[in-house]
Amino acid sequence: MTYQPTAISDDPIKLPHLPAWVTSGRAETPETVAFRSGAALTVLDQLFGDPRHGVPLKLLANRLALTAATATSKLEGRLAREADIRDAFHLAPPGEARGPDGDLLAFWREGVRRRAGRTGEIADFFGAEFAGEVGAWLDVGLERARTHGPLSGCVAALRAVLEADDRAERTACLLSDIVLARALNWTTVLPVSAQHLTKAVLRDLATNGRSAEMAVQARILESIEAVIRLVRELVRRAEALRTVASKLRAKGSDAAVDLFLTEDAVAPASMLSPRIRGTSISMTDRAARRFCDRLVELGVARELTGRPTFRLYGIAP
Repeated sequence: MTYQPTAISDDPIKLPHLPAWVTSGRAETPETVAFRSGAALTVLDQLFGDPRHGVPLKLLANRLALTAATATSKLEGRLAREADIRDAFHLAPPGEARGPDGDLLAFWREGVRRRAGRTGEIADFFGAEFAGEVGAWLDVGLERARTHGPLSGCVAALRAVLEADDRAERTACLLSDIVLARALNWTTVLPVSAQHLTKAVLRDLATNGRSAEMAVQARILESIEAVIRLVRELVRRAEALRTVASKLRAKGSDAAVDLFLTEDAVAPASMLSPRIRGTSISMTDRAARRFCDRLVELGVARELTGRPTFRLYGIAP
């Protein structure tokens, strides 16, 4: 049987979006950054907080975790490619070491699963090295967010961590994200702070004060705007995947579709076979590969690696 790729509507539901007058280029001043960030965070909060919009939150968090891992790899001087980080995490055999790239993605995936309001849980996640300081760093960021706005709070948290350890970039960026989540009363953390930061920008933050703070805020704002575009795209693609689910007659297809709506990359040999992850539903290795290839034929998924073996699949971009 030949499948026709699923048509994806321009806007299956009327999603909040950023108007052009928010994203248009202009000189970055404290006033323009505050104005633009207020508008952008309002839109993101509407998308993120209203279940009627159908945002696949777990998929969003996992996709952002991958891009945050790629960004922090550059900040830490390793320069690993996104594909290499993804492969290191998803293709490592169970029980074997993932290596530094896979461990970095694991850090972000596990970090964004921390409950933003649980300081003790967050401190435990960072381990003994920083456990005694995490609460103080969060307090610094949250107080600044209360008096000067969420992005200023993010920057304060970044600076507090980096003043203590200028090599703790991943810790600083994740704590910045936790401050943002708390400032907006989100229970879930979205990894947005790291996406557009550079080592030079963070170095300036520690030495040049106010001017560097504005540069960091502008880069976090750029990331937030990109996340809004990503959310809208994921909603469209998720809707397309749900639409074709009725055409999939394989055993366990509903559970497999749910996995694609939570995971940025799906390895058929380990996540669908011999059992679909998170379920007791069995699926043979051959059936798993055929299921994924059918999603590709339907236009709602793509193969991510370009290899004939050890493949990974994800929701179509």
